[in-house]
Amino acid sequence: MARPRSDIEPRIIHAARRRFLEDGVDGASLRNIARDAGTNIGMIYYYFPTKDDLFLAVVEEIYSKFLAHLEEAIEHESSFDARVASIYARVGALGADELDVMRLVVRESICSSTRLERLIERFKRGHISLMLRAVADGLGSGQLDPKFHPAVMVMSTLALGLAPQMIRRIAAERMAFLGLPDGPAFAQQLVEVLLHGIARLAPPPENPS
Repeated sequence: MARPRSDIEPRIIHAARRRFLEDGVDGASLRNIARDAGTNIGMIYYYFPTKDDLFLAVVEEIYSKFLAHLEEAIEHESSFDARVASIYARVGALGADELDVMRLVVRESICSSTRLERLIERFKRGHISLMLRAVADGLGSGQLDPKFHPAVMVMSTLALGLAPQMIRRIAAERMAFLGLPDGPAFAQQLVEVLLHGIARLAPPPENPS
């Protein structure tokens, strides 16, 4: 039984994701993608005029759902630290498809400045905007120090949450000897490091009498 026409676009996206992961966007063959999707190149161009459009569609399919989950995770959180803990915990629970697309995003951002620019534009309307709102609320409530630029706070928050979680996910078995905390507990420790640092501050010197 023939598939309905409405099924063609997601089939193309899923076939493209597999090929992009294996061969890179530039190295992937549209002919192979069309064959894997059970269609023809003409249908690919019908839905996606350029290969970069197809790449962005591959990212968007996963990213839009991930972003919705982030928004849902922080919907009922009022404090900055609780919001960040929810975001970190969600990043730590990335699924296989989400990890694949994240690797694809990192690789293609390095390989193509054009793709990087388009990704930045999308992310500005996505998780970056989400974090800017969280920072603005944190500044408004007095939880964050206004001496720091909001963009610095956003970049620091994202970097501290993403990098350790990715390292932990990718090298979990190799890092088992470290006995890292799991799930929300790991996310909460990252929040503590973000907001309070890891240095034990020395007591102020005593005034000589």
